[in-house]
Amino acid sequence: MTTGAVRSLSAGVNQQGLRDHNERLILSTLQRHGPLPGSDLARIAGLSAQTVSVILRALEREGLIRRGPPQRGRVGKPRIPMGLAPEGAFSVGLKIGRRSADLLLSDFVGQVRAQLHTTYRWPVPSEVFAFLRQGLTAFHDALSTREAARIAGIGIAKPYEIWDWDEAIGAPTGALDAWRTVDYAAEIAAFSPLPVFLENDGTAACRAEQVYGRGREFRDFAYFFIGSFIGGGVVLNHSVFEGAFGNAGAFGSLPVRGQDGRDRQLIDTASLFVLEDALDRAAMPTGRLWDQPQDWAGFAGPLDAWIGDTARQLARAAVTVCAVIDFEAVLVDGAFPADVRARLVEGIRAEVPRLDVRGLSPIRIEEGQVGGNARALGAASGPFFSRYLLNTHGALTGS
Repeated sequence: MTTGAVRSLSAGVNQQGLRDHNERLILSTLQRHGPLPGSDLARIAGLSAQTVSVILRALEREGLIRRGPPQRGRVGKPRIPMGLAPEGAFSVGLKIGRRSADLLLSDFVGQVRAQLHTTYRWPVPSEVFAFLRQGLTAFHDALSTREAARIAGIGIAKPYEIWDWDEAIGAPTGALDAWRTVDYAAEIAAFSPLPVFLENDGTAACRAEQVYGRGREFRDFAYFFIGSFIGGGVVLNHSVFEGAFGNAGAFGSLPVRGQDGRDRQLIDTASLFVLEDALDRAAMPTGRLWDQPQDWAGFAGPLDAWIGDTARQLARAAVTVCAVIDFEAVLVDGAFPADVRARLVEGIRAEVPRLDVRGLSPIRIEEGQVGGNARALGAASGPFFSRYLLNTHGALTGS
């Protein structure tokens, strides 16, 4: 199963029979812009004031939106902003990583209401699904009956072709082969009736940044997320671009030149497993890389070297992707502490001017904002888009 089909969006329509589209348009506008009075909603969405008023009343009755405090200080009646109700809907997001899995419960505005974390030497399907099953039980126990009924589904962020990476993560040959034939929907149907939505983990992280992070600032951006393996995503016209096979922004596969002079991929030179190997060689505790909360104090030598090497590799990667699409910015995030992210971004900024960028617009390197939860939170947004939102924001900018 995949996330809901992408819908084309130009502007709102008033014809009868398209109420679902217009409701999604209103909810998507509120998600992007925050609480707004009806008149502003009508202007941004391109709908009549009467149509917006009818939709707002219906959505309020359903508990999906709520009234904010009146806006006074203007001539006439106070304006009442309407915003998404956090408790109006919930969703579960599961990130399946090479070294750890994260499970979270998100509300309708992207706040994490509950979260669980587990680590392993490598992922085993039966253990991951047991973790999900136990987590769902814990989440349901923490919610009221009414709230539990508002869980829209389960989103899963998973690495692309995880079974190909046994050697890189130190697993025995064939240890990950079981993932080749996993039927996610069938496995989960054994213990939950919730719909299941699958997404590439890099794309999911990009979606979280686009929806809950700095996505409002840029129309088009490239996104790099550094986990055990590096991945990424592409945002065009305020919408995550998934590609024909759902693997757009697979920046880990970019060809690079390794320190040994051999042709490699970015995934081999700018991923956290490279830092893990360096820590292991220095007899430092590698398990702390994946523990929560994160504490990387004491990693100074290997970490400093990794940041320097990764900054050089990502600077070249940023120039490469900006030569293909004229991105406004390149955002960098990862499963590491915020101070590591800041140091890495500063390093990339310092490296870009040393490269030949003739013919390119200035390349802007920025920090992402969501952090280590990006993949799970992006996965949790899948059920929301399928049920309530439009899967594009191109017409929601007010421009």
